[in-house]
Amino acid sequence: MHFGHDDATQELVRRLQSFMDEHVYPNERTFEEQERRNEAAGRTFETPAIMADLKTEARARGLWNLFLTHSDRGAGLTNVQYAPIAELAGRSVHVAPEAINCSAPDTGNMEVLDMFGTPEQQARWLEPLLAGEIRSGFAMTEPDVASSDATNIATRIERVGDSYIINGRKWWTSGAMNPRCAIFIVMGKTDPQADRHHQQSMVLVPRDTPGVTIVRPLETYGYLDGGIGGHGEVHFVDVRVPASNLIGHEGDGFAMAQARLGPGRIHHCMRLIGMAERSLELMCQRATRRTTFGAPLSERGVILEWAAQARIRIEQARLLVLRAAWLIDTQGAKAAHADIQAIKIAVPAMATDVIDRAVQTFGAAGVSQDFPLAFFWAHARTLHLADGPDEVHLRALGRREMRQHNPG
Repeated sequence: MHFGHDDATQELVRRLQSFMDEHVYPNERTFEEQERRNEAAGRTFETPAIMADLKTEARARGLWNLFLTHSDRGAGLTNVQYAPIAELAGRSVHVAPEAINCSAPDTGNMEVLDMFGTPEQQARWLEPLLAGEIRSGFAMTEPDVASSDATNIATRIERVGDSYIINGRKWWTSGAMNPRCAIFIVMGKTDPQADRHHQQSMVLVPRDTPGVTIVRPLETYGYLDGGIGGHGEVHFVDVRVPASNLIGHEGDGFAMAQARLGPGRIHHCMRLIGMAERSLELMCQRATRRTTFGAPLSERGVILEWAAQARIRIEQARLLVLRAAWLIDTQGAKAAHADIQAIKIAVPAMATDVIDRAVQTFGAAGVSQDFPLAFFWAHARTLHLADGPDEVHLRALGRREMRQHNPG
């Protein structure tokens, strides 16, 4: 494994850094102000107008759909090449990922359609997503079952003639609240009698289909997370879609979910490293400029220790993420499974700790809306749960380790 990035990646990083410096960071406050104005006008999840300008600029600079690795529809990057791109975007996680069309849940949904969709499904839904013309939602988690075990999913997808009928309750449906969300990928059971990993299927459900009800938005630590289109509770009551809306084959849902969530987990971790880096940067700047009891905070031993520990933990996390990316690139996602579990445990823990130390250094300002730290912390803490809680990954990784030493 090589630790340096190739020339093409370095050039992309330079272009993205320039875009961040010239357009993203200067417009963060504008984006937030427009969000607040939209909310006051009753349009809480409407995308701030500045985003259209940012997208136009990003496309002009060739910074578009970089997440779609190993696909001729993307930029042709590997996961290792995409890692520093996602990290940089993570430094402004509520603005930059959408500006370069690399925002969840669209990224995962586009990957599913790219890998498993029919030509008709790709033309109808993937191409508009790739063009940034629409947004999408992913409906997997349910309020009535422990969704950390995906085989618990109770939503029914029943074949009736040339249609599928969907009935079920979903929540934490990412992207659901955005008015530009045009399509849901819904996971449910087509055959409850099959073995536990072949009961589920995925089906495309247009948002405006009769029987689809957006019940309410869900907040994460008080934030509505409009950058990914918000999270919603969605009810599906006798929702009828054509049988051609099935993605792949009946019973493929669990395997497709794993194929979707693997890259999603590593992308989350890449962005978390960027959030941690920016938090450490802000912490050090704050410590240099603030004086208590006759000396700068930057001379206090506890602050120096926090900075040192943050640097160590960020570098450890980055190397672990790059190893997982390298394994996916060279041996496939299945071979990288343990490493993906490891980063899903380690990186949110690292980011939450680093951001929390930065908040503490800022004092009361750290929990205010004047700095990104409070939102960063809420986002990082939520990722201890999203795409599988820490405990599920710890259990699986621990069992794998035990098998290494007790093969019988």
